[in-house]
Amino acid sequence: MEFITEFFSTIHWGAVAQIIMIDILLGGDNAVVIALACRNLPAKQRKQGIFWGVFGAIALRVVLITCAVYLLQLPFLKVVAGALLVWIGVKLLVPHEEEDSNIEASTKLLGAIKTIIVADLVMSIDNVIGIAGAAQQAAAHHQTILIIFGLLVSVPFIIFGSQVILKLFDRFPIIVTLGAALLGWIGGGLIVGDVMLTEYITDTKTVHYVAAVAGALLVVGLGEIIKRKRASK
Repeated sequence: MEFITEFFSTIHWGAVAQIIMIDILLGGDNAVVIALACRNLPAKQRKQGIFWGVFGAIALRVVLITCAVYLLQLPFLKVVAGALLVWIGVKLLVPHEEEDSNIEASTKLLGAIKTIIVADLVMSIDNVIGIAGAAQQAAAHHQTILIIFGLLVSVPFIIFGSQVILKLFDRFPIIVTLGAALLGWIGGGLIVGDVMLTEYITDTKTVHYVAAVAGALLVVGLGEIIKRKRASK
């Protein structure tokens, strides 16, 4: 009980909110993958396929994100990760062309579970980078727990609320814009937080916020420029 009380009293709720927001924004396709992978299963096995597929995908993602959090301590990796987040944010704002799905539906439970886990692994690079960046705000001993907590909270939204979320995105496009700006915010903060740059920065807090704001504005600005160029064509 003391551990739980201490955890909830010291947890970085801002980072939790960012993790949930990132996972919902970038994890919308996961619900589609789950549905496609399980569509040929017998009705009785569909719930099992969804449960174990999601469980395996979450477990794998926790391992990947935890590794990414520690890898971000290496020189220049935060610069690369921050730049990738900015680009991911821009891509989130720019409408993409529909692609034919190549998710293979299996008639066997284990085959469907494997498909979900493998597809989630391939599709989750952006989630991993984004969540690892958000988790950097928390104390070192809280980061892994924070990642697990944030993912677990966001999973029900992705699985059961994907249709509602998609409708909200269509009705209130500002949500997507804010999410993309959040990725730019985290990306800008990551770049100036790299171990190779911090030794040259005296006022780290001010520089962090300036870089974060610049990252958010850069994402929104680039997104608008690309959208207008595409519309003009």
